[in-house]
Amino acid sequence: MYAIVNIAGQQMKVEAGQSIYVHRLAAEPGENVEFNEVLLVDNDGAVSVGKPTVSGASVTATVVDHLKGDKVIVFHKKRRKGYRKKNGHRQQFSKIQIESINA
Repeated sequence: MYAIVNIAGQQMKVEAGQSIYVHRLAAEPGENVEFNEVLLVDNDGAVSVGKPTVSGASVTATVVDHLKGDKVIVFHKKRRKGYRKKNGHRQQFSKIQIESINA
């Protein structure tokens, strides 16, 4: 059984017992979170597609940890002008464990 769910603005395919990284959630590690924007549910070949969401379906997960992604270097340069600008960025992530899919 799997579901396609909207988590923090991104559509992800999730299964029970799976660990995934999503954009930072406003929940502490150890808390349970519930996602109600389920777009599709596949229950052993019986596919339910929402218009736009499947009514009554939800996905429950537990926040495992908060962490940062790899550093991304952004470098701008214009040749022969002496213009150089360097910026860095590290994305904030949350690791969640999918507990169950309720359809």
